[in-house]
Amino acid sequence: MARRLIDLSIYLENDVFSDPPGLRPTIEYETHDESVATFERLIPGLKGEDLPDGKAAAAEWVRLTTHNGTHLDAPYHFHPTMDAKLGEPRRSITIDEVPLDWCFQPGVKLDFRHLPDGHVVTAAEVEAELARIGHTLQPLEIVLVNTRAGSRYGHDDFINAGCGMGYEATMYLLERGVRVTGTDGWSWDAPFSYTAKKYVETGDKSLIWEGHKAGRDIGYCHLEKLHNLEALPPFGFMMSCFPHKIRGASAGWTRAVAIIGE
Repeated sequence: MARRLIDLSIYLENDVFSDPPGLRPTIEYETHDESVATFERLIPGLKGEDLPDGKAAAAEWVRLTTHNGTHLDAPYHFHPTMDAKLGEPRRSITIDEVPLDWCFQPGVKLDFRHLPDGHVVTAAEVEAELARIGHTLQPLEIVLVNTRAGSRYGHDDFINAGCGMGYEATMYLLERGVRVTGTDGWSWDAPFSYTAKKYVETGDKSLIWEGHKAGRDIGYCHLEKLHNLEALPPFGFMMSCFPHKIRGASAGWTRAVAIIGE
């Protein structure tokens, strides 16, 4: 089979409903003409007309958080410590410390598009989906969750769309050696709007960010804001998601790509 690459990343772009208001990326584009003045400052004596066709270089000025766009969250994002269930808690690793071999492994896709928005996936539902696709998890496989949110990217309901992964569902994966997971939703957990409502109704503090906080017990990473998961088979592909190397950071942007075939 010829090798096929499938892009699983969203764009970094202006004016798209990819994050809540106030958290969206801002990109300022500089044209070949607008940057002529910069070249003139960098090279004393240079005049714009000295450049080929009077054109300098295109460039962009970008304001981001490390959680804009398709990105990989490090254990440090979830909590200051990790691995409490593997012995003594230890300092959570940051994105520049994530082992590279976690980020290039066989992938598995769980299809939860039928579950309602705000639903919190259980371990039993993960087990049932693995049985449906006929797959037994192996250590370090990268498990991706296909929710309804992927179809809502760019729409004003994106951040509230899709199901989320609860504590027990996340621990089911981690206890089997999975160390990188991913979702096409805005968050690995259920959308905050649903969690907030349940918290107000019940006062149950354990509902808050329960999937993320599983990292206190077993350190792991997850991808958020993936896209195009519908194009993937349930398994039989390689997943590449190397994060940008940002010193001491809680996350790093990634061009997530699935590789099918030789």
